[in-house]
Amino acid sequence: MSESPDTRSLVSASSQLNLMEIDTIDDKEFDIPQVDTPPTLESILNEPEDEEEPFILEDTCLLNTENIDAHSCETSSLASSDSGDRTHLKRKRKTVELSTTVHGSVLRHSILKGISAQIVSAADKVDAGLPTAVTVSGVIVVGTSHGLALVFGKDLNQALRLCLGSTATGAEYGAVSALSINHDCTRLLCGFAKGHITMWDLANGKLLRTITDAHPPGTAILHVKFTDDPTLAVCNDSGGSVFELAFRRLMGMRTCESRCLFSGSKGEVCNVEPLLTAPDLKDHPITQYSLLAMASLTKILVIGLKPSLKVWMTFPYGKTDPTSVPQLAWQFVPVQKVVNPVLAFCRGDTVHFLLVKKDETGTIHVIKQRQLQLNCDIISLNWINSRTLVVMDSGEKLRVVDRPSQEELESLDVAEVQLVYNSSHFKSLATGGNVSQALALVGEKACYQSVCSYTGQMVLLGTKSAHILTLRNWRERVDCLLKQERFVEALSLAWSFHEGTAKAVLGLFGDPAKRKGVVADKMIEILFQYVERSVKKCPEHGKIQVMEQHFQDMVPVMVDYCLQLQRTDLLFNQLYTRLVENCVARGVFLESLEPYIVSERLGCVTAPVMRDLLTHLQDNNMMDSVENCLIHLDITSLDIQQVVQMCWDNQLYDAMIYVFNRGMNDYITPMEKLFQVIGPPLREGRALTDEQVVMGNKLLVYISCSLAGRAYPLGDIPEDLVSQVKNQVFEFLIRLHSAEAGQEEELYPYIRTLVHFDTPEFLNVLALTLEDFKNDKQALEYQQRIVDILLKVMVENSDFTPSQVLEFLCSPDDDTRHTERQQVLLELLQVGGVIQFDEGRLLGLAEKAEFYQICEFLYEQNHLYDKILDCYLRDPLRKEEIFNYIHNLLSMPGYSSEEKHCVWEKALLHIAELVTLDPAKSADLVAMHFPEEVRPIITRLQDDHLVFQFLRCLLDQSATSREGPHPQPLLRLSPDLHELHIGLLCRFTPRQLTDFLKASQDYRLEEAVQITEQYQVHEATSYLLEKKGDSHGAFQVLLKTLKDKLGAVTSEKRSEEEGETGREEESPLQRVEGSLGDIIALCHRSSQSLNQEQRGVLWFPLLEAMMSPQKLLKGPDTRTTSEVLKELTMKVLNSMSSFIPLPAIIQRILQDPVYGKGKLAEIQGLILGMLETFNYEQTLLETTTSLLNHDLHWSLSHLRAAVSRGLHPRQDHCNICLQQYRRRQDSPDDIIIFSCGHLYHCQCLQRKGSGHAEPRLLQVWSCYKCISSQRGRGGDRVTTETGRGRSTSLAQTNVMSREAGEDGKKVFAETTLDPQQSQSWDQLRCLYRGPSRLAILSEISHCHGNEKAGLLNPSQPGTGSIFHSENFQLKLSPPPSVEE
Repeated sequence: MSESPDTRSLVSASSQLNLMEIDTIDDKEFDIPQVDTPPTLESILNEPEDEEEPFILEDTCLLNTENIDAHSCETSSLASSDSGDRTHLKRKRKTVELSTTVHGSVLRHSILKGISAQIVSAADKVDAGLPTAVTVSGVIVVGTSHGLALVFGKDLNQALRLCLGSTATGAEYGAVSALSINHDCTRLLCGFAKGHITMWDLANGKLLRTITDAHPPGTAILHVKFTDDPTLAVCNDSGGSVFELAFRRLMGMRTCESRCLFSGSKGEVCNVEPLLTAPDLKDHPITQYSLLAMASLTKILVIGLKPSLKVWMTFPYGKTDPTSVPQLAWQFVPVQKVVNPVLAFCRGDTVHFLLVKKDETGTIHVIKQRQLQLNCDIISLNWINSRTLVVMDSGEKLRVVDRPSQEELESLDVAEVQLVYNSSHFKSLATGGNVSQALALVGEKACYQSVCSYTGQMVLLGTKSAHILTLRNWRERVDCLLKQERFVEALSLAWSFHEGTAKAVLGLFGDPAKRKGVVADKMIEILFQYVERSVKKCPEHGKIQVMEQHFQDMVPVMVDYCLQLQRTDLLFNQLYTRLVENCVARGVFLESLEPYIVSERLGCVTAPVMRDLLTHLQDNNMMDSVENCLIHLDITSLDIQQVVQMCWDNQLYDAMIYVFNRGMNDYITPMEKLFQVIGPPLREGRALTDEQVVMGNKLLVYISCSLAGRAYPLGDIPEDLVSQVKNQVFEFLIRLHSAEAGQEEELYPYIRTLVHFDTPEFLNVLALTLEDFKNDKQALEYQQRIVDILLKVMVENSDFTPSQVLEFLCSPDDDTRHTERQQVLLELLQVGGVIQFDEGRLLGLAEKAEFYQICEFLYEQNHLYDKILDCYLRDPLRKEEIFNYIHNLLSMPGYSSEEKHCVWEKALLHIAELVTLDPAKSADLVAMHFPEEVRPIITRLQDDHLVFQFLRCLLDQSATSREGPHPQPLLRLSPDLHELHIGLLCRFTPRQLTDFLKASQDYRLEEAVQITEQYQVHEATSYLLEKKGDSHGAFQVLLKTLKDKLGAVTSEKRSEEEGETGREEESPLQRVEGSLGDIIALCHRSSQSLNQEQRGVLWFPLLEAMMSPQKLLKGPDTRTTSEVLKELTMKVLNSMSSFIPLPAIIQRILQDPVYGKGKLAEIQGLILGMLETFNYEQTLLETTTSLLNHDLHWSLSHLRAAVSRGLHPRQDHCNICLQQYRRRQDSPDDIIIFSCGHLYHCQCLQRKGSGHAEPRLLQVWSCYKCISSQRGRGGDRVTTETGRGRSTSLAQTNVMSREAGEDGKKVFAETTLDPQQSQSWDQLRCLYRGPSRLAILSEISHCHGNEKAGLLNPSQPGTGSIFHSENFQLKLSPPPSVEE
């Protein structure tokens, strides 16, 4: 153990370090005091949640690092180097990327100056070598390449406390390759490059154990780590194996027992990570299992070491880069108010998360969470708190990532740290390099031992320095931006702290209100600094636009954050007072208030600022802005008269109305002022100017709002004033005279003015009020008064007559508002206005104007219902309604028979128009009301296509009425109409003809055949002939069709050179295939009832028809067609082989000129295919027969064994007479024993009636005792049924008394199968649990049934099948043995 260097040596050594260009760091900054009020687990769980996983706002850190490197900012590090091979790392210099402005600087990067200096000093003075590994807990331990472990304190001076080991042991053991400190910081495990492991006491530096046999020799230690149990550790060597180290102390001797957890022969593990628990979570239910995560080259394994070794989960990586380094990191994370461990792991650019939890039943669940995708190759992965990950990519760039939002918070380049890599250990260079190529490839980027994290801190080990990375607290992150004078970013970051949306937050505790108060104070401080800077940094000379731009970049930000903080006092009293000193800043400030006022974020402005605002906007002629501001502000503090005059002078009518309403609760004066402007020109008949039209429109909207209880131009009238305002407006409108009326003024000037200005809109306003105030009696009285005034005004006008109204509404020259004018006239007539007009003249005008609803109304008044049909037919908007009208009138009561008859005749007269309009509805109408007129209706329809549509719908309606849930009276059509429909189907939709013939039964076969033959619809003709019983005729029709289509195929190939054939829905080959399928189906159906000769008459012409066209196809262009035709021929052969003997088929094939000439190879495929089919069917038949015979033999043999089995009686006496059968010596007697064990004398059973005679049997007996007990339990249930209990005898056996000798009578002459034997047979069948062999064979036959068609295909010789072998056998397992 060596002492730490004195202060002078430390200073001299540190002065030689020029590793990083950062600010000088005072060593006092590395004093790490305890947290004053550490947060409790309950407070963490109650933090606000976001995203899909409720993570806490910040993490508990055992070490407070607020004071470390308070002045350091984002740093760039040195090009890293490895103590081993570094040729693989050749990096390009990249430009420095600035931090994101949203999150600021999240990490504080500092050099541990004391430790860095002593690392260099130890290398020089004691030949410690270069640093190779680091670990951190209560102390910081650095391992060296010469086998030393340097223990540094984390106190003020970072003093070297212990120097463990020596260079001599280092020469023997090799470099330190792995380090681990237990949870209470009392023990240190050191792993070495040559495979040794040592344990040290950190209190006194004593060597406790040297372990040499924990793993196979010749492999380096890659990882050695303590678990939560101080007596248990794990190690991982360069052979890829993982071992458990159990430390024991017996009789004063320290021992170590090793157990292999994972062998490298099954896949090399290159990283292990035990789950370590913080002291406040030691009672967590998961900790009892001592979880360990292992990362091999192909997958992740999570195992439990306690109470017994168990694999909990495996997760493969998938396809990854072989050079990527597997990473593991555990962290306890609050999810849904419960803290559970989460494993983060990756290999490549995707980080996966596994949540481990234990439910209420004690079941452990490992749940996959949402993964994190990063566009980089990750070489280091660490949690810095429960929400934040720090990853390092292969370019040595640190990325801080918020896990819930998957947002990258910061990126730091640490290339200048000269990070130490563990490549030499992964290659096991110290032991001869005996590692796999895959592990050596991963080791190129391995830095497991140079990056470690502990309680919110990360330590990086460089070749000549040590660095620490910690999270900055929230105040420091804001101050970093302020030092760079990035005030906007600082305010944005502080606001995110205020709202709880910031990421990686540190240093904010307490309830949300308290946190917001602390952050708000900081934001106010920043705002004061910002306003001072904006004033002082303002360019004093130059263009005014430059000054305006300067303040426009700053002042709106101040206003926005003051309003977000709800500090208008700060905005108007302090910030405005400071900005008003500069006239440009004052103008920008006032103009920036408008959007906040308009959006109602700023509703109250102090009187001085309000006056300054209006004055500034008016001086700059920004009157629209003045109006926008006025209608959104409380103007009670202003000079009302001055504001009103300004509004009137500048035509700000909305603002003027708002000021009167809100400032003085006056809702009448604005209307008076507006009427004074638009009234005189309307009375004088002059045209209104655009400004006056705008005023009139605003007046109508204002009246509508006031009557509806809404404020103008926005908002609502106070509830206590709604009724008062409504009454005032009504009173104003119905005034007899205006306030300044002259002698010539007419009565009701305001209503007259509105009627003259825009009559429709004024009436719309009144109509809306009628809808709104139906239950308000006073409002209804006012409305009635206004209506009376309107009528009076109109009637007094000598030019106003009902005739003029009628002519205006029915003007045929006016095409505008046709529907609206008709509806108005209709409503007028419905309320009794018809008496005002001449009915004849009204009807004539309505017809000219095409007001068919008016005509319908008039005809209905006069009961001329038949003429209403003409109205429907002429009205393009209501044509479809004529069917419902006819049906309702003819069906509903209330109409006389004469009226219904007139409508019936009129509908019949227009039946052609109705069918043209909708054939389906016409068919429904005819079926219900005109069933006897079908034939005359068809005669009236001149167009054949119209007849076809009508008949089709009529037949569909008939079928629907027959099959529907509520059957209607059937409309039976005569056969000649069905045949007429068949002919029309042949003409228009021949493809639907066959379906109709199958569905309908009302046509005559002979006539139908003649019709289909006339139109040459062969498929339908074939169906009809087959239905008639002429299968041969049907076959000839389909065969002719097939030949025609085959001829089309060959002719098409010949004519391809002349021109391109037209494109149709189906190709000729597809049509041939469809036709062939139909004729094969016909042959199948017909062959069932024909003899062998008749079958040949069907099948052989079909085979010849398929083979004959093939001789016409010659040349390379016809190869595809020829192959398809051969496949179709094979289909025919497959189908006919079930009905025609194979020799006859082969003979016919050999006689064909296509296959009969040439080499055998041309027909080899056909013959082999047929033989294979024969082989398959023969094997199937033989195997089925064998199986059935074997099953029958097995069943009968077991039945015989059961029947012939001896029976043992329970007692030696009869169960009826209770006498022993040996005692009766007077006469021989038969003894009957049942399978239940009961014994009886034959005579006793006869007396009790327990026997009954059956055909071919002398007697059948039943056990008397069992039958009696079953009757007692089951009532009158018959007990002699087979298969019920054991009351009948399994074997009717005659047992003779020994004393009887040979004179005993034999009751039975033969052994037969009685009901008891049937019962036993059922029991035997139940013992055979598996599926029957016949079912298995059927399944195999079904599976290969689809392959059968392809077995004969010579074009696919490579598709071999097990059935192709002539030695093919079906070998099924024997049935299970019977349990005796």
